[in-house]
Amino acid sequence: MEKIKEKKVSKPLNPLLLLFIILIIAAIASYIVTPGAYDRVFDEAVGRDLVDPNSFHAADRNPTTLMGLLMAVTLGMQNAAYVIFFLLIIGGMFAIMEGTGAINAVIANVVRSMKGREVMLVPVCMTVFSLISAFMACFEEFLAFVPLMLAVCLTMGFDSITAAAIVLCSCGVGYAGALTNAFTTGVAQSIAGLPMFSGMGLRAALYVSLLVVSVAYVSWYANRVKKNPKLSSNYEQDLLTRQNVAVDIESIPPMTGRQKGVIAIFVASIVVVVWGIMTQGYYIDELAAIFLGTGILAGIVGGLSLNEICEHFEKGCGNMLFPGLMVGMANAVIVVLQGANIMDTIIHALASLLDGLPTAVAACGMLLVQTIFNFIVPSGSGQAAITMPIMAPLADMLGVTRQTAVMAFQIGSSFTDVMTPTGAEVLAVMAMCKLPIKKWLKFLAPLFIVWWTIACVFMVIAVSTNYGPF
Repeated sequence: MEKIKEKKVSKPLNPLLLLFIILIIAAIASYIVTPGAYDRVFDEAVGRDLVDPNSFHAADRNPTTLMGLLMAVTLGMQNAAYVIFFLLIIGGMFAIMEGTGAINAVIANVVRSMKGREVMLVPVCMTVFSLISAFMACFEEFLAFVPLMLAVCLTMGFDSITAAAIVLCSCGVGYAGALTNAFTTGVAQSIAGLPMFSGMGLRAALYVSLLVVSVAYVSWYANRVKKNPKLSSNYEQDLLTRQNVAVDIESIPPMTGRQKGVIAIFVASIVVVVWGIMTQGYYIDELAAIFLGTGILAGIVGGLSLNEICEHFEKGCGNMLFPGLMVGMANAVIVVLQGANIMDTIIHALASLLDGLPTAVAACGMLLVQTIFNFIVPSGSGQAAITMPIMAPLADMLGVTRQTAVMAFQIGSSFTDVMTPTGAEVLAVMAMCKLPIKKWLKFLAPLFIVWWTIACVFMVIAVSTNYGPF
């Protein structure tokens, strides 16, 4: 214990400072980048405002003032309030469950049962998470599992990077495959005039390819760190984190009836969540309500008094304050770009780069444009509404099928979701795992290159086979 205290953990750049730097860069760009805008037309079929691709025109310059820069922070918090409060409720729920002793007990039992084959945790969890993402468009919802995954990974001898990878890489794979993702493929195909969820065969092959390489990479890394923990770039921080979240499996007694009841309630809540997402269209608000009810009921069944439930809930909300700030700051960047009328200018410039390229190169160029644009608008449905009205007719002009353009969008809007500094979910995971984003990006870089190589191969396949129906 003394050795751990003596170790000096180097302090990386605070994520809040990193985001504020990006915010300042966006504000400076408002004085340099020529403002422009597309006209928006409400589409009854899609139910949202869409960009008229032929309507780009100059807009009034509205540079960001110092007051506007500071106001962007609070406006970003307001715009992301639904995600921030979702995080607070998740933190409160897990703190209540932890207060009953059920979390530590179930982790200890899981670790004991998997002794000698701990690395199986990676393929099992990644397959489950990625399938849920591919079919039901879950991403923010998985933030609920990050504290649990972190505790399990550190207890099993893995590290915080493994925990982050299991969640984030699964989401990246699932969103790239997007088998029945209504928020990316569904919206994009509707805008492009394609049958809903058509072309699933090639997307399924893409999903399987990405899942296989991702599971192999994360499993290799997890096994390597388990054999030699010092190989982890976050080793020193994990030593400190492990003291707070890891479970001593030898000292935990068998689960009591109350603790089993708490876990049963949690499992039942997940079943309700899955049912609600698949059949009732549940999203953040409904899920937050379910998790809030789960926490209260778990506390009662776990033997906590009402006062203790409130105390644990308050503590859990406090643990999620920093992730919530990250989410709000990420949205502040978007507030600045939109307020300065330079968001549309950026997408117009990116789309113009593709004109006149060979079809195969143009298809990969579409993928690159969507990837770059996702750094600015890390929202699948939002990015579809802005880019697809431009990319669909552009595909016609370039001799590329619209289905290929949709595939470029779904891939481009997913890979960077797990790495962009403006991505609220990524920053929330980094904060919960106490993992500097620089170390995460270093881990992700080799896998990202493989992902992109596979994606380009599938884009070429789509062009050569006239991936359709059109």
